[in-house]
Amino acid sequence: MSYAVAAALQEAVFQRLSVDVSLAALVGDAIFDALPAGLVPQTYVTLGPEEVRDRSDATAGGTWHRFTVSVVTENAGFLAAKEVAGAVSDALVGADLTLARGRLSNLDFLRARARRESGGQLRRIDLTFRARVDDTP
Repeated sequence: MSYAVAAALQEAVFQRLSVDVSLAALVGDAIFDALPAGLVPQTYVTLGPEEVRDRSDATAGGTWHRFTVSVVTENAGFLAAKEVAGAVSDALVGADLTLARGRLSNLDFLRARARRESGGQLRRIDLTFRARVDDTP
C-alpha cells in the first residue's frame, strides 16, 4: 500500500470541480483547497478531510479514499446549498479523472450531512465520496 496517490487524487478532484460549468454557474471560482485569508465568498466549496485504506491485491497496490467536499453558504435556508451540493455530486460521481500518479477505477457518492453552523448563520453540507485508486507509479 502507498499513500503516494492521495495528492494526485486531490489534484484531479479539485481540477474537475474547478472546470465544471454547472458548478461555476453557482459559485464562480469559489472552490478552495484551503480558505483564503480575509473575507470568503457568500457561498463556496472546499475540499475537506480524507481517510485512506489499503486495498492492494496480488497484482497491484491500491487504496480506497473516503474524502469530503463541503458546501458552505450564508444564504437563508438550505436550498442554495443543496443546489451547489448537487452540482458537486454530478461533477464527481462516475467521473473519469486523470491522475498524475495512479489510475482511478471508481468514484461514488457515499453520504451527505446538512447542518447549521455559527449560531444558525451558515448552512453547511458535507458530501462524502469514495474513490478506488490503483497505484501505477
